[in-house]
Amino acid sequence: MDTSLSPEEKAISDRISELRAQLGDDLLILGHHYQRDSIVMHADFLGDSFMLSQKAAESDAKYIVFCGVHFMAESADILTSDEQIVVLPNMRAGCSMADMATLREVELAWTTLLEQAELNDPLDREDPTAPAGPGEKFLVPVTYMNSSADLKDFVGRHGGIVCTSSNAQGILNWAFERAGPNGAVLFFPDQHLGRNTGNAMGIPLELMPTWTPGIGAMGELKGSRIILWHGFCSVHKRFTPSQIEISGPNIQTVLLLFILNAQSKRFLRAMPMVLRSTFEIS
Repeated sequence: MDTSLSPEEKAISDRISELRAQLGDDLLILGHHYQRDSIVMHADFLGDSFMLSQKAAESDAKYIVFCGVHFMAESADILTSDEQIVVLPNMRAGCSMADMATLREVELAWTTLLEQAELNDPLDREDPTAPAGPGEKFLVPVTYMNSSADLKDFVGRHGGIVCTSSNAQGILNWAFERAGPNGAVLFFPDQHLGRNTGNAMGIPLELMPTWTPGIGAMGELKGSRIILWHGFCSVHKRFTPSQIEISGPNIQTVLLLFILNAQSKRFLRAMPMVLRSTFEIS
């Protein structure tokens, strides 16, 4: 890790260390994997958004500084007590993918999808989270951890669940049991995590149509198994096969390690690859 600091960064770093000494165990600093070295050097824990939220929930610290983006701090705030204060150092720190699915958009799409896919809302039954009975078919919402708190609330109210990249397959199995064999899952906001996980489970691409707000479905909704929200990581989208194309007589085998959120279908013909969660790659 390169910890060389400019004079300004050194002054800030020294001030952070002073505050640490003053607050002691009342301060917990969480750093996301994507943070720069000058921030990571002060973190008590380094990890993905899920792991860091777990650390926040386990902590008794009065002040929890979450060096990440907005939805991460929201998740930590949900999991901590009312007496604990979660601080997001930069309130403008956002996630473009999380912003691609708003509560208003999802609520509008939900009504339309239920009609067009001819499915029922789990909210209409006594226990929205119960497994589907014989002949029942529901649309079960699943949101990726990288989403706003109001979307997490939406899936909870409609019998759905929140997933991470490391447990997405298990969560989809849970959701399919509640949707029924003729039901479907609405997966948002990350289409690539949903598609890559579905593909790993043997679900054909034609049974995973994409839904775009303001446009509608790309593919047949009736009979589908996973309806993918048209969201994506703007950084991952910049990667192309040509950027990673490797040639040379001395290279016999190349193994690509992809995060599950990546647009992996663009690379399928390029070379062997393995899909892993943020935690597994880190």
